[in-house]
Amino acid sequence: MTTIKKLFSEKKHSGNLHKPDYWLILIIFILIAIGILMISSASVVIAKSIFKDSFYFLKKHLLIVALGIIIFFIIQKIDYHFLEKWAPTMMLISLILLIAVFIPGLSIKSGGATRWVRLGPLSIQPTEILKIAFIAYLASWLEKKGKGIRNFSYGLLPFLIMLGFISILVIKQPDLGTLFVLASTAGIMFFVAGAAISQIIFGASMAGLVFWEFIRTANYRMARFMVFLNPSQDIKGAAYHINQALLAIGSGGLWGRGFNESRQKYFYLPEPFTDSIFAIISEEMGFLFSATIVVLFLIFAWRAFKIAKNAPDIFGRLLATGITCWIVLQAFINIGTMISILPMTGIPLPLISYGGSSFISTMFALGVLINISKKTVRQN
Repeated sequence: MTTIKKLFSEKKHSGNLHKPDYWLILIIFILIAIGILMISSASVVIAKSIFKDSFYFLKKHLLIVALGIIIFFIIQKIDYHFLEKWAPTMMLISLILLIAVFIPGLSIKSGGATRWVRLGPLSIQPTEILKIAFIAYLASWLEKKGKGIRNFSYGLLPFLIMLGFISILVIKQPDLGTLFVLASTAGIMFFVAGAAISQIIFGASMAGLVFWEFIRTANYRMARFMVFLNPSQDIKGAAYHINQALLAIGSGGLWGRGFNESRQKYFYLPEPFTDSIFAIISEEMGFLFSATIVVLFLIFAWRAFKIAKNAPDIFGRLLATGITCWIVLQAFINIGTMISILPMTGIPLPLISYGGSSFISTMFALGVLINISKKTVRQN
């Protein structure tokens, strides 16, 4: 009982306890509500076709949302410093699960990718667990390094080796979109921790070369990249997905076709209630509604980065920065691919897309972020 009380107690560190960032909480729950609403529409055709139940995916999503909200409210009560202690263990579990993806009998293959592990009745996407584990581990690691990160052999080199090892495991699945989010988030955290500009330039250049090599050496990635440059080529092949997404967005106009009136969800647009849900939102609800979602994520970024800026210690600042970068980058990469300002890649829209592992890990991370907001040096 004493241990449980300690776990849920919120001890003061260098900041004063005060109310959490209610504006950020409001935005989080608005985005969740939008996700529930749009999944109820975007998933009905596929659910009816496969499971003979139009609300099959909605029911599952509601259970996921309920679990995620419970986790969110529990985690926001626990002092975020618990992650300093548990980050190495979480990181080890994440790496074991990433390796398990390649073990026959445990792995689940879907859409040409092997990104899931089956554990009894559950299917888990290890990269979603990796995101919060890696961010927590990196925040702790950078805090301990201090100003030493400016030293090449003590700071940048081990950082690149660590990131390189993780990159190999993620790209083998393959999941270039998630790798980009992780690498970009790690780079920003490294910069915030006090890295020299020359280190950032060197690291970014190396990353750019590595990502280009990943694209160049995989035919389907190169095809996606060429389609990004010219969406009108190979419309029935590599450019099919982006053209259907653009057709959905364009046909929505200013006000949309109306809720549940999407045509693209009738087996035209791939992944209509997961990775492509923004296109369905634009088609049914129109430009103004979809633009509102973009504004909500921008406000989210403002509030969350303010929490990072006012965090009471270096670990909290780096942790809040990492969580914010992960969620914001993933959101705008997802939206960017749907409107063809970025090459197509398969990552969900945070808090809105259907997906158990993604939603749960995001809510866990947001619980941590809200806990940090309670301890900021001054109230937001």
